[in-house]
Formats: sequence, C-alpha cells, structure tokens
Amino acid sequence: MKFSSNSLVFLTWITALGLAGWILSALPFNELIQTITNLLPSQWIAWITLNLIVIMLLAGRWLVLTRAMTLPCKFLQLLRLRQACQVISFVTPGPQFGGEPLQVYWLWRRYGVSGHAAFLAVGLDRFYELWINFAVLLLAVLTLLATRSIDFVNWQIIAFVLLGLLLLMGIIGWAFLQKPLNIRDWITRLAGRWQNHERLRNLNTNVSQLNESLQKIFTNQRPALGVALGLSLLAWTGMIAEFWLLLSFVEVPLDLVTFIFLFTVMRLAFLLPLPGGVGSVEAGLFWAFQALALPMPAAAGLIVLMRLRDVVILLAGAAALPGLQSPLPSAVATEP
Repeated sequence: MKFSSNSLVFLTWITALGLAGWILSALPFNELIQTITNLLPSQWIAWITLNLIVIMLLAGRWLVLTRAMTLPCKFLQLLRLRQACQVISFVTPGPQFGGEPLQVYWLWRRYGVSGHAAFLAVGLDRFYELWINFAVLLLAVLTLLATRSIDFVNWQIIAFVLLGLLLLMGIIGWAFLQKPLNIRDWITRLAGRWQNHERLRNLNTNVSQLNESLQKIFTNQRPALGVALGLSLLAWTGMIAEFWLLLSFVEVPLDLVTFIFLFTVMRLAFLLPLPGGVGSVEAGLFWAFQALALPMPAAAGLIVLMRLRDVVILLAGAAALPGLQSPLPSAVATEP
C-alpha cells in the first residue's frame, strides 16, 4: 500500500485534532467562559496591541535584512507576504515551517527579486528566528536547571539538545560562508537525478552568487545584522510579555520559576512535528498545570485565548493570500 504525503498530512492533522480535543474535553469549560467574558476592554486592547507590536518587529527585522541586500521590498509588502505564508506554515506538519518556498517564489515572481537573493532573504530571516528561538529556550532551560526547584524533568538532556541545535546552525552558517563549493557539491549529489534540469545546470552560478551576497552582507552590513538581532530580541521580549499577560488574565498564581517553566513547556511543545502545535501545546500545558497543581480552569482559559489569537492571525494571513496569487496589475514599484 502506497503511503502518500497527503495521507501523512491527513493523519498528522487527525492526530493533532484528536489530541487537542481529548485534552480540551477534560477541561472545565463553564468556568472558562466566565474567565473570558470577565476580561476588561483595557485588557483586550493591551493584548491586541502587544501582538501587533510583535508582528511589526518581526516584519521589521525582515525589512532590515532585505535592505542590507539592497532588495526593492517595502515594509507593507514583506508584512503581507510574511503573514500570508504563516497560514501555510501553520497547516504544514512540523515546527512552524512550510511557507518558506512560497516566500521565495513570491519574492521572485511578484517583487522582481532574483532567485538566489530571494532564497538568501528568506533563509537569513528564518536563521535569525530559529537561532534566537533555540537560544531563548536554552537560557530558560539553564535557569530551570540552576534553580533545581522543578526536578521532575531532565533539563540536562534538553539543554544538550538545544545547545547541539545552536552549534549545528552555527556550523551550517560557517559552511555557507567559508565552504560554498562543498555546499554546491552536496546539493549536486542530492539532486543527481535532476542534474539535467535547466535550473540545476546553473547551480555553480547560483551557489557563487549566493555566497557572494552572503559575504557582502557579513563584510559590509554588520550594523544591519546587529539591528536585526536587536529586533529579534525585542520581538521575543514581546512574546514573553504576552504570555505573562495571558497568565495574568486567567489569574494563575505566578512566581518567576513557575512562569519560566510554563513558557518553556509551551515553546518546546511548538517544536514537535504537529501542525501549529495543535494538540502538543494543549497536552504540554495540561501536563504542566497538573504537575504544578495549578487550577485547571486557568489552563483552559490560557489554551483558548492562545488559540483565539492564532485564529485571528491566520485569518489575517488568509485574507492576504488571494492578492498575492493574483497577477500584478502593473510594475512592482506601484505596489504599496
């Protein structure tokens, strides 16, 4: 029996939704409704504003990186493209990946960016996102390891895994900078059966252009790279503040160690190979609240508020998709 990729996606979604449904069915929804309806307008405004700031900071980081590459992209174009591709990433099984090929395609097709430059622009942005993600998680895990107040989790193994991922990303970045020919040879072997494809015939040229662009950025645009790092850290500060705000909404009794533990569990659950963390986030928070003897109505409220935020962001991204798929009415420069 042949197992297609579509079957895998379907099975993954069924598993994710089944797990999420099972977890949510065990939560007290009567108290959950009361928790949400009791939120004040000022709390809604603060929450929405904080999420908008995070979205703008992440789009701003991508703008800084594209400006460092002297690409003809504007802030609203990148914001629209980023949010639209988040829809694809959310429905794709895996840790928030899947929309990157469309980002590359739309940069090339819609905004006139060359293929290697589009790949580099998306790759740099995702590199920042992943590296900062793992670095923040590693810092949180090391903090929990140092406090030793939550000792029912083997934080050492998690810390070693995160450190290994950071080192691996560093090695890959170094290889692109210092060993571009090795990268080219590896891609050639990987795509051997398609070696006669017209795109792959220009592999040497594409890899050379990619390396040249990368060298220029790291040589001449280091201030821009520093700004991009700063924007990443600010965005992560906003995400941490948003999680703290949600916990205050559902009246979770918090101390610093409890907050770091809940935040770490939630972010690690997002890394599991389920689309959008559906099921894994719910299960992780359910377990964490039970382990710390925290009120389960608060867990229910937290999960629903987080998913409400996700739905709104995804709807905004879905609204941008039709416009990106339609043909350009005129030159790229006429777009906002």
